[in-house]
Amino acid sequence: MIHDSIVFSPTSLDEAYGLLAERSPGARIVAGGTDLMVLMNGRLLDAKDFIDIWRLNELRGVTDEGEAIRIGALTTYTQLIKSPLIQLNIPALAEASRTIGAIQIQNRGTIGGNIVNASPAGDSLPVLAAFDADVEVGSVRGVRRVSFNHFYTGYRKTVMKPDEIVLAVSSRKLKPDERSFFFKVGTRRAQAISKIVMAVKVGMTDRVINSIKIGLGSVAPTVIRAVETELLLTNAILDATIIEQARRTISREVAPITDVRSTEHYRRTVTGNVLAKILRQLM
Repeated sequence: MIHDSIVFSPTSLDEAYGLLAERSPGARIVAGGTDLMVLMNGRLLDAKDFIDIWRLNELRGVTDEGEAIRIGALTTYTQLIKSPLIQLNIPALAEASRTIGAIQIQNRGTIGGNIVNASPAGDSLPVLAAFDADVEVGSVRGVRRVSFNHFYTGYRKTVMKPDEIVLAVSSRKLKPDERSFFFKVGTRRAQAISKIVMAVKVGMTDRVINSIKIGLGSVAPTVIRAVETELLLTNAILDATIIEQARRTISREVAPITDVRSTEHYRRTVTGNVLAKILRQLM
């Protein structure tokens, strides 16, 4: 750890708020630590104080709130995988959680950490985008809700203030006429940073698409929604022609880069192919 740093371990949310108000913006919150430890080991973390919130049990758990499911920020991927409420109402989130790291990471990593880390390759994030989730953040000034699809302002940047903490995320439930899909393309089946990741929530009557939401990761500076492609597909009759149009549209809509994991051309091509695969499954 960094020399001369101080680690605080609050036992209540009010205590955590007070520490953040007193020591921000130089303090960093530690939850599961699975992302922060990587930065520490690489000596890439410039922080003086650390606030360890792992003991704040009030930030844990999955609860049914009627039309939505509320997930505490400290809920781990293992808990998401095992939760009957998640399996029934946000099945794509359980699927995404299974692809995140090894069992040790799933036991320790939290959904709040994945949100705050703000990586465009975060595997749970396209699901939250497709399900129109809301993020609940709090500070000494009070609690506010932010639409997940307006939470990121740029690469690894969010709307959060230095003294705020993510409390929970609330996601709308899957409706009876809706299905969800999750696909991750990486160098191997698990424990890999995604080349592209896609979550789709779609409602259909016979072969007519009533509604569709498409969340994408690793193809832009932030997690995005494929709005142009969604407009093309909404109220469309699902056939081979519309599937090809959607494949071409989403390939143009994304804004990927070439990096050590993949090329811009590959990401565009695979994004289109993954969507086409999902739509063919719906047929």
